[in-house]
Amino acid sequence: HTLGIFTLQSAILRWIGTLHFPVVFEQIDCLIPFVASHLRLIPSINMAAVMNTTALSASRSAFASRSSFSTTPKSAAPKQGLAITAEVKPVLIGLAADSGCGKSTFMRRMTSVFGGDPTPPVGGNPDSNTLLSDLTTVVCLDDYHCLDRYGRKDAGVTALAPEAQNFELMYEQTKAIKEGKPIQKPIYNHVSGLLDPAEEIAPSPIYIIEGLHPFYDERVRDLLDFKIYLDISDEVKFAWKIQRDMAERGHSLESIQASIEARKPDFDAYIDPQKQMADVVVQVLPTQLIPDDTEGKVLRVRLIQKEGVANFDPSHLFDEGSTISWIPCGRKLTCSYPGIKFFYGPDTYYGEEVSVLEMDGQFDKLEELIYVESHLSNTSSKFYGEITQQMLKNSSFPGSNNGTGLFQTIIGLKVRSLYEAITKTEVPAIA
Repeated sequence: HTLGIFTLQSAILRWIGTLHFPVVFEQIDCLIPFVASHLRLIPSINMAAVMNTTALSASRSAFASRSSFSTTPKSAAPKQGLAITAEVKPVLIGLAADSGCGKSTFMRRMTSVFGGDPTPPVGGNPDSNTLLSDLTTVVCLDDYHCLDRYGRKDAGVTALAPEAQNFELMYEQTKAIKEGKPIQKPIYNHVSGLLDPAEEIAPSPIYIIEGLHPFYDERVRDLLDFKIYLDISDEVKFAWKIQRDMAERGHSLESIQASIEARKPDFDAYIDPQKQMADVVVQVLPTQLIPDDTEGKVLRVRLIQKEGVANFDPSHLFDEGSTISWIPCGRKLTCSYPGIKFFYGPDTYYGEEVSVLEMDGQFDKLEELIYVESHLSNTSSKFYGEITQQMLKNSSFPGSNNGTGLFQTIIGLKVRSLYEAITKTEVPAIA
């Protein structure tokens, strides 16, 4: 069995050595099991060790020529900030969500707490998905697709399917970063749908992996110091997609519905179950303030915070552990119809104790958020008004007038506090 793998690997590598175009060598791990199984050189394959068995089509992307940038891997490291040492290793954060659920906006809010403007690696692939700022590196897990867009079509699988991912490489490289080592990370090109040559990524103080499957592989999940899930309800997803695709792209209602339904089985099977593994969940639901609302413009957002997580203490409203429903004073917080309502209280989530902080409605004047902030406790802010300041700074981001922006900002502050607790290093507040 093992001898067959290495014999086949040697043969493939010798063949690749005769070619005259760039190769993404990380994809060989996906190619070998598929070829071997079809040549019947390997009677059975241990799926715990070899996660991908239908990746032959990925080879076309590995062999595609590139003319717009150098194929020599570029080194990408945070622009400035704290050094990684033997004593101080990167703190790893995972964010899971379906496509089109606001992961990019969430990342911008979180990284802004640590300073700097997240940008792609300078001098590298212009289609890189990696974002670097002063202390953070954000890696998109689409880069660990084992099958490119055409390979998935040939294999009859979606981008959500486990067989379209290279979990082995994802684990090995995440582990290397955790150990303070640089990696040669592949790039999934969202423009061409192909897998581009790798880029070198150096470890940073805060290393964030975001995408469809950050908690799917137990080995990767166990490397993470904090896990976040962004949970958008089907009703809100549908409303958002109608607004975007009908208004901006001219799609019919029927085609939008068909697109959602085509993804739903894989989402339900592989993505949605990850939320029960998260330390915090941002759940976005239709408002309860407007009966039978179908527009999805006013949202009810719940911050579900797991109890007993290391280096994390849930935020609360007024009195910790109490159950509170609060409609803010209309003289201190301007809000047009249908108004704003907050809720806080203990609950259970997949059998575990959680604290839930909820906001239904939206702000009319964001600067008045300071009134709400004054009633929130244990937010991990460094000074009075820091949440409001962050929200005003990022007021152009989607969700800045409702609970999505508010709770994402609080999570950013919690990640900063968690980083300080783990590394015993203070991060200055960013004005």
